[in-house]
Amino acid sequence: MPGHEWMGELEKEQIGEVLETGVLFRYEFETERKGVYKVREFEEKFARYNGAVYAHAVSSGSAALRVALAALDVGHGDEVVTQGFTFIATYEAIIEAGAVPVPAEIDDTLNMDPADFEKKITDRTKAVIPVHMLGSPARIQEIIEIARKRNIKILEDTAQAVGAAVGGKKLGTWGDMGAYSFDFYKTITTGEGGMVVTNDRDLYIRASEYADHGHDHNPNVGRALEGRNFLGFNYRMMELQGALGVAQLSKVDEMILRQKQNQSMIRETLESIDGITMRALPEDGKDSYTHICFYLPDAEKALAFQKRLAQDGVNAVYFKNNFWHYLANWQHFIEKKTAWTHPHPLGGPISGGDIRYSSEMLPKTDALLARALVMPVPLQMDEERIRQMVMALQSTAEEVL
Repeated sequence: MPGHEWMGELEKEQIGEVLETGVLFRYEFETERKGVYKVREFEEKFARYNGAVYAHAVSSGSAALRVALAALDVGHGDEVVTQGFTFIATYEAIIEAGAVPVPAEIDDTLNMDPADFEKKITDRTKAVIPVHMLGSPARIQEIIEIARKRNIKILEDTAQAVGAAVGGKKLGTWGDMGAYSFDFYKTITTGEGGMVVTNDRDLYIRASEYADHGHDHNPNVGRALEGRNFLGFNYRMMELQGALGVAQLSKVDEMILRQKQNQSMIRETLESIDGITMRALPEDGKDSYTHICFYLPDAEKALAFQKRLAQDGVNAVYFKNNFWHYLANWQHFIEKKTAWTHPHPLGGPISGGDIRYSSEMLPKTDALLARALVMPVPLQMDEERIRQMVMALQSTAEEVL
């Protein structure tokens, strides 16, 4: 993903404005900061870019998920349905909330299968977290339709899909809340950092308070004299990160356009090869063009295709064997190894019964990932590199398929 590939004078300029004030903390120091509030500026511009009413910046994408779950009142005894193909932080945030993650299958979008989500609903289901993996939309409209009928909260994990949309509406703004990540590998980056967005004022206030030790942010009193509605924790973003966010966000549309241009010839080549099918995209869906995902006829050919591409210096990720993004490979999760020696909400009386996880519990997901390859698309690619990748794909297809 392109954020870390495009750092320059604009980022330096924005950071310089912060350093001139000497104030790195996002709150207080009104006189010293001379009107410079970079985190606040980033929040306002991010909300506007996504068509959301409210945005609150936090310290990471993982924090964004945790803060959003707190705002949505997800906690002990609740179940949260999410997909088995995602970064492990989605599950960690649910566990940190004291809730129980319930894995659902993916479909050919490589995102949550709405039909399986519906099957996983129980009377304990409080929320669903569809994940827009690798920059492309889940079937969010179908998921929302199912969730609304059962009064289930929708939190979109949009960590990898800044700028993507369905029907012109940005991902992260379809559900009750959206969570984003700005780590070094995301479309825009602040090194670490994240954001939650919502159109619901009450959810926004709960998120902003929970992420700042419960401060109610009353502008009429000093910070130490503010009230508290509930206990929170520290998930604040600092001003240097906010400055980077302002700079990166100003370039995001151009980044996505360049990614699309870089992808076009590679995608056309893949689409022309017999035996290859492309990842499905929901109707009126638009991805962020950071990855190209495609399917081979079977696992044997997928692995052979990956190996042959590597010989030509072309990287294609086989996520079925990835240790961070697929539940079947999370042995510590399957064995419920939390940091606590006493019982935790992954089972037992607090959740109303034991839930057993296993590497075989998602057969449809396993079958899809067994055939799937994913090519990251760098932002900084010249025509010669694209030509080399196209030639590698063509020669690989001739040998393998």
